[in-house]
Amino acid sequence: MIVFKTPIFLIVAVALPFAVGYWLRERKEPALRFSSVDLLPKGHLKQGKVRWIKVPRYMRILALALLCVAMAGPRSVSEHAIYNTEGIDIVLALDISGSMAAEDFSWEGKRVNRLDIVKRVVGEFIKERANDRIGLVAFSREAYTVSPLTTDHDWLMQNLERLRLGLIEDGTAIGSGLSSALLRLRNSEAKSKVVVLLTDGMNNAGKIDPRQAAEVAKGLEVKIYTVGAGSRGLVPFPVQDMWGRKVYQKVQIDLDEGLLQGIADQTGGRYFRATDTDSLRKVYQEIDLLEKVEMEQYGYRQYKELFVYCVYAALFLIGLEVILKNTFFLKLP
Repeated sequence: MIVFKTPIFLIVAVALPFAVGYWLRERKEPALRFSSVDLLPKGHLKQGKVRWIKVPRYMRILALALLCVAMAGPRSVSEHAIYNTEGIDIVLALDISGSMAAEDFSWEGKRVNRLDIVKRVVGEFIKERANDRIGLVAFSREAYTVSPLTTDHDWLMQNLERLRLGLIEDGTAIGSGLSSALLRLRNSEAKSKVVVLLTDGMNNAGKIDPRQAAEVAKGLEVKIYTVGAGSRGLVPFPVQDMWGRKVYQKVQIDLDEGLLQGIADQTGGRYFRATDTDSLRKVYQEIDLLEKVEMEQYGYRQYKELFVYCVYAALFLIGLEVILKNTFFLKLP
């Protein structure tokens, strides 16, 4: 859809050719005066270049009209403004600590680390929640907002893909991750607000107690769904040997399921455990079945300015007119 910032100039663009044509007709003076054109051979009046003599004039009029259109400010709109939909406000809080490098998950028959598989499954979840506002928080020793609540899921997916191991100093600050997620929902007016927290470890960093953060969530009427990711027992963890080659060590990564269960129970949510790719996908599919509520969704208008194309076209016509008047339509005194 194309709109105009100052549409009044469109009237000028339409009226300009008629006004200029009338003005030229009123001031028209012949180059040579004859008592009657009947004295001239009629077959030679509009032959050769003579029949095209007004082309440069029309080019200038069209160029002026295009400049008027440019002043009207044409631009294309890529999104709707306001619409009603069913949805909830969701913030995804993802653990990106060093333990997420464990490669106990698989994708298409290949071994992948926990973070990579989580990003894939979360991406599928986002695509299924087209009508919801979704935000993204990542945490390790500290937490930061990757994306505020948004309906621009393409932009959200781009930011999800940027998450990587080592982005933040290592650690697992579950309380900080929850607090950052709750800050995204603090001013939400949605009737249903949800945090989906995924971690594979124990709270060992940060200054905020996860249980206190859960108490705040309860006061804000935010449900917290917790997901414990990772296989039970020893898991393969990639390291480099003395030759710089990738090898695996079997390590034990402890998960505080009691804490995650307590956070979920305290806020009216649920706790899930995902030990492989299929179970992780089923967890997010089950969360996808959350209740929906009617809400007024404010979208955004993204504009692409088009006036520059009108200016380019006008400059081209003016330049072509100058060339033609000094070559093909050159007048000699």
